[in-house]
Amino acid sequence: MALASAAPGETINLTAAGVGYTCLAIFVLAYLLVMGEEFTHMRKSKPVLLAAGLIWGIIAYVYASHGLTHAAEIAVRHNILEYAELFLFLLVAMTYINAMEERQIFEALRSKLVSAGFSFRKIFWITGLLAFFISPIADNLTTALLMCAVVMAIGKGNAKFIGLACINIVVAANAGGAFSPFGDITTLMVWQKGIIQFWDFFSLFVPSVVNWLVPAFIMSLAVPNLQPDANEREVSMKRGAVVVMGLFLATICTAVSFHNFLHLPPMMGMMTGLAYLKLYGYYLKKTHKKVGEEPRRRRGDEGQEIGDTVPFDIFNSIARAEWDTLMFFYGVILCVGGLGFIGYLAMVSNTMYTGWGATPANVMVGILSAIVDNIPVMFAVLTMNPEMSQGQWLLVTLTAGVGGSMLSIGSAAGVALMGQARGNYTFFGHLKWTPVIALGYAASIYVHFLINAAKF
Repeated sequence: MALASAAPGETINLTAAGVGYTCLAIFVLAYLLVMGEEFTHMRKSKPVLLAAGLIWGIIAYVYASHGLTHAAEIAVRHNILEYAELFLFLLVAMTYINAMEERQIFEALRSKLVSAGFSFRKIFWITGLLAFFISPIADNLTTALLMCAVVMAIGKGNAKFIGLACINIVVAANAGGAFSPFGDITTLMVWQKGIIQFWDFFSLFVPSVVNWLVPAFIMSLAVPNLQPDANEREVSMKRGAVVVMGLFLATICTAVSFHNFLHLPPMMGMMTGLAYLKLYGYYLKKTHKKVGEEPRRRRGDEGQEIGDTVPFDIFNSIARAEWDTLMFFYGVILCVGGLGFIGYLAMVSNTMYTGWGATPANVMVGILSAIVDNIPVMFAVLTMNPEMSQGQWLLVTLTAGVGGSMLSIGSAAGVALMGQARGNYTFFGHLKWTPVIALGYAASIYVHFLINAAKF
């Protein structure tokens, strides 16, 4: 998720004022409503959108009354810019996934996995393994969306399998992203600061493996050891499916290259990659009547096949993005940005590192990441720049990266999957497995101290 922090300039410390407590209460209430989505059936974006408006409205009023009429405006524009980068990055990733789904890539993969005789339990391990090793290259959020699409296609009608597989994907993607500068926004921030060099991140590989394997092994015992429904014909990918996959890989490479070599936001590379898909979509549409399309097939409620010959339309893929998730990110980023502008993030970070010491503080960073989100927490740590050994910096990089796995709302991957697998992967469904995930969290910290002792 995007960076939420106050912009430079004159600020008023409102942490001990009534308005500060009011804003904090608004945020807590909004998050409680987000957690209860599966019971209230109110989309998670609604309470945080309102909370963001109220928090910044209160801040702007207080600052205006003190003659600082533009302070809140500057700060909120800073947060909106950061959100815009995340929004465009996510929109492109979601569009590609929808395009691949429309080309029947995931249905074809499902068909092959089922015909290969893999059980739900084996598929649980396969998708988790893929998520862990793709995440360091493609980033944890994009990887989670991809693997979730596969799981949704394979596990139709089996909510238990989908829920457990999604939890496994979130944990695996976050763990895989923790040992790579490109795997997570927090690792990118640490690398950009020059605190940890590129190859030093790979010291976290073994702790990251442990972080995923411990909960994955325990959760796998609860996965139904059944075969997916194989009573259906083999599904073939549509024309251009392989090219779309290639364009998606090219888009990821463009985003990484833009950021690594040209020092441009990764979003620029993603938007350039969207142009690849748009141009190829134009080609598919123009040649549709000449080449012809296989009827699009999907199963209705009664099991019958419904076919049509609709040509590829890129804007259908854009329209089917998870807009509730995108709006949710806006609300959370603006809410956390407001609380940071008030002074709460700096206060918490200062208390932790000054009062507790580096190790307890860095462990707590992971726990806070599960509740608030790892980006503003890591930004606060980097801003304070406490005097720590490289081992401690690696520790906070690990905990910030994997700590968010403990709650579904603790990482961008978890939030995105709550939207993509709505009804199957939920906050409370994930919460039931939090103790197991926390066990993996503790084990990974222990392993880090064990194998990287020389760095402390």
